[in-house]
Amino acid sequence: MFVTVKARVYSDATGVYTEIPALLTPAGVLEPLLDYCLHRSHDRSLTWMTKVIRSVRIFLEYLQANPEECEGFRLFQNFAQRLYTGTFSRETGLDPSNLCWAPRSPHDASHIVTHLSDFFDWLGEMRPEAAKLNPRYAGGAFDRQADEAAYQYRRNRAFLGHTWAANASPAATGHRVRSQRLPKVEKGEPPAFPEERFEELLVKGFRAAGRQDYRGMLITLLLHGAGFRESEPFHLYIQDVVPNPANPREVVVRIHHPSHGAAPADWRDEQGRPRKGNRAEYLSSAFGLAPRNELLASQHAGWKGGMHDGPYYKQAYWFLPEYGEWFLQLWHRYLEQVARFDRDHPFAFINLTREPAGGMYCLSQYNKAHAAACERIGLSVSKALGTTPHGHRHAYGRRLMNAGIDKALIRRFMHHASPVSQEVYTQPNTREALAALAAAAQRLRTTHTLTPATSGLLLPGMGPND
Repeated sequence: MFVTVKARVYSDATGVYTEIPALLTPAGVLEPLLDYCLHRSHDRSLTWMTKVIRSVRIFLEYLQANPEECEGFRLFQNFAQRLYTGTFSRETGLDPSNLCWAPRSPHDASHIVTHLSDFFDWLGEMRPEAAKLNPRYAGGAFDRQADEAAYQYRRNRAFLGHTWAANASPAATGHRVRSQRLPKVEKGEPPAFPEERFEELLVKGFRAAGRQDYRGMLITLLLHGAGFRESEPFHLYIQDVVPNPANPREVVVRIHHPSHGAAPADWRDEQGRPRKGNRAEYLSSAFGLAPRNELLASQHAGWKGGMHDGPYYKQAYWFLPEYGEWFLQLWHRYLEQVARFDRDHPFAFINLTREPAGGMYCLSQYNKAHAAACERIGLSVSKALGTTPHGHRHAYGRRLMNAGIDKALIRRFMHHASPVSQEVYTQPNTREALAALAAAAQRLRTTHTLTPATSGLLLPGMGPND
């Protein structure tokens, strides 16, 4: 009944449009939600919009399956409870509503509730003409449902709290639901790519049919040797890579912010005069393109943010330094391949064998190439094992920690805005924790001499030969 689609929104007569996801209903696009995403398009990612649309779609599906739910407080509480419990009867295993929801994790359910709370808060502020107060409502049937829900949410907000399910009572829901808080556990082994297999991955993994995949090797070096997120290399321009003046064998790589980063220095206007501006202006003027983090097509590449060096770029801090030297050697070989293609974009990584030849290389294709490289050297591909592309960023953070780098510097090298963000990348694994215990035990033995009575201690029931 509800489908997420790609929408081009023209908000004035200039011909400029914004491309965002939208929710299509049987009555057309859900306009209140479209307005909300458009309102947040300057400071929220496309991924966030997609998650909000998913949350609203789930809520509307619940409304369609429960048309008799008209009391606002009960509606929201019951909806939140069904997120946690699912919709199948425990006795019969059937779901008369045909929603067929499995129980969601507390984390997922909480995110859905938060997305809806923020949406209804905004709707109540920006659209005070809610249908409950305006009998001459001009919107479609599902627009009206959204506005009615926002009106009910405003009325019941004091009782609901920010997370609706937290305030559910057995009397209100009709059955007992235990606390949704799960026991706290250690996060498990940090999913870092195994250091001892990296060189093998680079040399043997990215080699197929007797040919080296220099493009895949370069991207992987940026992740493993400089700690970039997997989507960030896809914003790299060829002009962003230059030899290091302090070490000609090494390379300086600066990945600029997709929109706010400075345009390349070789940008010229129609008269051939040097032109300055940011990358959003450069892409639009020179290529008719939007930044890749604003595209909804397969060429999309995210940009999480964090801390930038200089005027809106992230510099590669190579560790170990030889990774920067390897990158420069491979870069020259890769440029020989790129020189054979015409490009209608400035991005460094391009299609070499698939159509459109010379087009933007996509993150999904790199993920497939990386998985194939891992399998060629006998590694199973799993996030838990650290053998997905993100495992290289974990390996980089752990390498810095194991080398004794100060946390303030680790924050800078990994481009985190907060020192706390690095903790997930630098927590010790089980092997390191056990090694620390063994080392501590050895220090204790060398500083505290054991007495003969203690050193010869026998447990009850044990003879000297047991």
